[in-house]
Order: sequence, then structure tokens, then C-alpha cells
Amino acid sequence: MKIAIVTGASSGIGREFAKYIAVKARNLDEIWVIARRENRLVQLKKDIRIPVRTFVYDLALPQSIADFKTTLAQLKPDVHLLVNCAGYGKFGSYAEIGEEQALGMIDLNCRALVAMTNSVLPYMKRGAHILQMASTSSFQPLPDMAVYAASKAFVVSYSRALNFELKPRGITCTAVCAGWMKTEFFETAKATANPKAVSNFAFIKEPAEVVAKALYDTYKRKDISVCGCFNKLHRLTAKLLPNRAVMKVWTTAKKKEHL
Repeated sequence: MKIAIVTGASSGIGREFAKYIAVKARNLDEIWVIARRENRLVQLKKDIRIPVRTFVYDLALPQSIADFKTTLAQLKPDVHLLVNCAGYGKFGSYAEIGEEQALGMIDLNCRALVAMTNSVLPYMKRGAHILQMASTSSFQPLPDMAVYAASKAFVVSYSRALNFELKPRGITCTAVCAGWMKTEFFETAKATANPKAVSNFAFIKEPAEVVAKALYDTYKRKDISVCGCFNKLHRLTAKLLPNRAVMKVWTTAKKKEHL
């Protein structure tokens, strides 16, 4: 049984990945989708033309990973694609976010991503692909997005190193560094962010465009995928300028009114 696995599939970029893979990927027997909201997964199952197996898990809980490992061991699927999209971000200062939310971001964005990757790798063969949802926020430290940006920097570093390690097995691992996208994540960010933290959401991309670019790049065996000219310029600028200078630019730009 040849499958794709998508985490965080109930909404946003995860849902877009599942829908896109169902249309574009060939020779898949099933798509396995994982998320916390069962009703969203049921609707997604109705919207996809190939068989979908749903898993209602909170991946921040170690027991969810353990349960999924048991299913993998029982069914022994041939995993062609693993797309790790489960994650979240909270914007604000360390005092506004608090320890619980900060550690929650680390648990889901980092620990759960590594746990899922390690769980699935034994079931991947030559020619398989892993896509890890990162962010352009990973390119530099970001005040008022400190933990979120740091968690995504971890994802990029881990994914690029893993891609190198997996070359002998013929498996790719690609960090998908997206900027602002028109997803539920973006709408929640607009609604909940302290205006002093972020009020400018410029250069927004359609999620389908990011998904198409990510899959193209992973099939080209790239270890990082950046969609859009502005985001590519952002990456280059963050490489060339000192972090202090980039943070000053960010502090100014994040508060400008969105045009």
C-alpha cells in the first residue's frame, strides 16, 4: 500500500497539501491525514477523490505519536510522501505569550515534527520525500515572534541536515519556508496578534502556489523551498546583513499599515 501522510491536515497549508497531492500524485493508494479536529477531517475526506484514512490526534501529546507508530507497525505501508504541517504560532513579547504557549510551540513545531519523521522513516523507500513546514521567519531572530521564529529555524536546520544524511537512501527532506499565506493561520494571526507585535501582513501568497512550489522543489531534490521573489530577497538579505540590522528593519516594517 503506497501512501502519503499529511499532518495538520484539517485546515490551512496542510489541507492544501492533501488536496493537491490527491490530484497530482500518481500511484497512491491512500492519503493518511492527521489533525485534532475530526469534523474537518471528515469533510476533507469527502473532498478528495482517492481513499483517505483519518487520524484524530493531537501530535503535541506523546501518546498520539505512540499510537500512530503502532498503526504503522501493523499495516507497514510504503510511505512515498510525508508532509509535516502541524504547528502553530503566537505573536507577542515573551511576557504576553507566557511559558505555557511558548513551550507548546516548541513541542508541536519541533518535538512532534522530529517524532513523526523518525516514526515514518523506516517505512520510506528510495524515491520518497519528506516536506517539513518551516517559515521565512526562520531566516533571522524576530522580536515579538521569538519562539515561533526560533522553532522554525530549528526545522530548517534539522531538515537540511537530514536531507544530507538521507542521500544514500535516495530520500529527500525539504524545508518549506513560506511567508504570509491566505490560510486560517493567517486569519487567526490577524485576529489575535497584539498590534504592537505584528500589524503588517504584506506580500501574502496563495497556499496552492506555495504547495506547488514545494512539491516541485522536493522532486528536484532541493533541501529548502522558498516561494516568491520577495521571500527569496528576504532570505538573501538576512544572509548578507547582521542580525541586529535585520531585527531593526523588522521592528519598523511589522507595524506599518498593510496597504
